[in-house]
Amino acid sequence: VQLQASGGGVVRAGESLRLSCVASGDTDSNYGMGWFRQAPGKEREFVASISWTGTLIYYEDSVKGRFLISRDNAKATLYLQMNDLQPEDTAVYTCAADPQPLRVGRKADEFTYWGQGTLVTVSS
Repeated sequence: VQLQASGGGVVRAGESLRLSCVASGDTDSNYGMGWFRQAPGKEREFVASISWTGTLIYYEDSVKGRFLISRDNAKATLYLQMNDLQPEDTAVYTCAADPQPLRVGRKADEFTYWGQGTLVTVSS
């Protein structure tokens, strides 16, 4: 599975962005999906994950109520709607695929396939 993330950019605090992640290749298999981010000088951290059916979702505490993860399996696309962005959200955001379709993974080693990342910069 190849994953291509897009939608990053430079915004001001309080503004919104929507990230997309398009999957190609083995799209006949079912995958759980997730978003991770890595800020400059920091370790990669979990952001949100969603099961294949979309019925199970999990968010990292700092993004609850501001970010919304969703997916459109017909389009093989994962989304991350990010609202009320803050400077601490500045990071490279990466999408990942989990071979366990009904799991909402939170650890990087639960995800097998990774995209290349898209940069989100939030100014104060």
